Amino acid sequence: MNQIIDNVKQVRTSFIESLSELTAAQLNEIPDGFNNNIIWNLAHLVAAQQGICYLRAGQETFVDKDFYLRYTGGTKPEGIVSAEEIAQIKTLLISTLDQFKTDYHQQLFDNYKGWTTRYGVDLNGIEDAVKFLPLHEGLHLGYIMAQKRLILKNI
Repeated sequence: MNQIIDNVKQVRTSFIESLSELTAAQLNEIPDGFNNNIIWNLAHLVAAQQGICYLRAGQETFVDKDFYLRYTGGTKPEGIVSAEEIAQIKTLLISTLDQFKTDYHQQLFDNYKGWTTRYGVDLNGIEDAVKFLPLHEGLHLGYIMAQKRLILKNI
């Protein structure tokens, strides 16, 4: 499990670096054909991991409830995300994985309640959830790459 978590962390770190050239306005821009933006997708990765791993195991999320509810599945951007909030999201992308790794080794997820994702993937325990994260992350990182191309093309 450590390797999977470390891989997700490395990909998130690389994406944060690859987006450093974008302004807050660009991160908030919703390109034609999309119903969300880059910063929403990044925050959604945090919220989704919290829901998939923590809430399904009956644990509290590491992020506050308002953050989780603003970026969980089925939501859309509610307004402009400030530069300060963007910095917080970038920090949470890494710190939530570090915290998860600690919590995983402390066996906080023993009461995981199995479920089937909207993609038809059965997650019967925390190990399945961790194995599912790269698939979900890859989907949203693909959206981010497409959005970035469109935003930079419009300059």
